[in-house]
Amino acid sequence: MPELTNGTWVVVADGEKALLMRNLTDHADPNFEVIAREDHPEVPQDADRPGRRADGGPNQMSAMEAADWHVLVRERFAKELAALLYAHAHRGAFDRLVIAADPKLLGQLREELHSEVRRRVVAEIPKTLTNHPRPKIESELKAALDAM
Repeated sequence: MPELTNGTWVVVADGEKALLMRNLTDHADPNFEVIAREDHPEVPQDADRPGRRADGGPNQMSAMEAADWHVLVRERFAKELAALLYAHAHRGAFDRLVIAADPKLLGQLREELHSEVRRRVVAEIPKTLTNHPRPKIESELKAALDAM
């Protein structure tokens, strides 16, 4: 069973934001200190409107399929978060990492993590906890780890 030992880093993310925290105590009574908060930029208001392109005839335009900007932003966020974790791991900032993220982001993040970060991951929890207060995150993660 993975535990929240002293110094274990915890990442709680949902595709819009991520909290990087460090456990200051032990598994019996976790106490997380927020190290950083990462937010992704907003999607422009008119981003969902499909583009137009010129056709061969005079004054003719054809609609193009709209890009799903929300998906693109989430994918970029996963890459940026993975790069940030790699930078911290490379500097030796943490030896153990627990990741709690919504299932879709967790899958994207898993693909992006560098091997140096991946070997420090002690648990992955497919759960969205970013909008919970810190004490609730601590108790939810402890319960999820105890259930493993």
